Amino acid sequence: MTSPLFKSSPQPAVQPTAQPDRPKPGPQARSTVYAIRPYVGGAAKAKSGKTIKLSSNEAAFGPSPQAIAAGKTAAASLHRYPDGNAAALRNALQARYHYPAEQIVCGAGSDEIISLLCQAYLEPGDETLYSAHGFLMYRLSTLAAGGTPVAVPERDLRVQVDAILDALSPRTKLVFVANPNNPTGSYLTKSELLRLHEALPDSVLLCIDEAYGEYASYDIAAPDYSAAGFLVAQGARNLVVTGTLSKLYGLGGLRVGWGYAAPEIIDVLNRIRGPFNVSSIGQAAAVAALEDRDWQEKGLAHNARLLRKVGEGFGRLGLTAYPSLGNFLLVDLDSEARRKAVNAKLAAQGILVREVAAYGLPSCLRVTIGTEPEMAACLEGFKTALQR
Repeated sequence: MTSPLFKSSPQPAVQPTAQPDRPKPGPQARSTVYAIRPYVGGAAKAKSGKTIKLSSNEAAFGPSPQAIAAGKTAAASLHRYPDGNAAALRNALQARYHYPAEQIVCGAGSDEIISLLCQAYLEPGDETLYSAHGFLMYRLSTLAAGGTPVAVPERDLRVQVDAILDALSPRTKLVFVANPNNPTGSYLTKSELLRLHEALPDSVLLCIDEAYGEYASYDIAAPDYSAAGFLVAQGARNLVVTGTLSKLYGLGGLRVGWGYAAPEIIDVLNRIRGPFNVSSIGQAAAVAALEDRDWQEKGLAHNARLLRKVGEGFGRLGLTAYPSLGNFLLVDLDSEARRKAVNAKLAAQGILVREVAAYGLPSCLRVTIGTEPEMAACLEGFKTALQR
């Protein structure tokens, strides 16, 4: 992909906070709960005709055939509870990422790990910091736990270490950074990651969300990227790395995620998670997916090639596709009105992409990297939508 320069986009200092709904008479939830607007995922099906779904950052080729077979085998024992310790899954994660199994906790997607961190480490009124265009679940999980979410401004769609450090207050307990970030595709370099961690007080827990980390590690165009697990291995006591099998591994429908941290943090999360929080089918399929390195290589190589090819295609259409280390591209339509018009025309063609106005990016659409025929149809769909 021709790498367009990051261009600044208008953004608020913090993400807008919805006014709490007025509780009706009867039992009252924690007040921060009423400030939550439920998370809305990407559109799943066009109103009519064939659907090309590029709205949820799902794996282009789906799950490994080995994972499908393992899930079918596990289905024969649905009357049995799953292994509450997810021992085989944690061992498979150790083999894949070289993290000690005893320092891994598994969850129903990495979303659950994020939620558990908020439940465990936030007192009412404590603050969570996250970047202005960061994953929405950081804010929602903070509010659900009674905390106060604080969105930190970005510059040129990149997380700013100094801005995070400047936003620290005595009430800051958690900092969330997605690396690489969804939906922008940008990332913190290894040196920036080190500087952030070293500058944080020991009392502040840093969570590095690596949902797209496999794609970033594979991309030779970003030699300054590094997964954060090495810091835990070196003894960091206030760092959690999270990952998921929903992206590269194609198991979004089974909800399998994990966290890696110091033993005392893992102990805390194991105390509050549900006793059987990862299903037996999810565990079996995840183990098989982690072991199928050929399928992973196929997906990674395809994504690296298509990111560049599709990015160049958007450039030929006169659109900015920002550099990305994920399995998606953030495409700028220059105005909110144009974005709305183009998205409606794409949907009418059965092409579903993701609006990201809720992330403070009203002029942009996020486009997942699908199969080669899907991406050819997507580019043609954009061309048609722009000409009308």
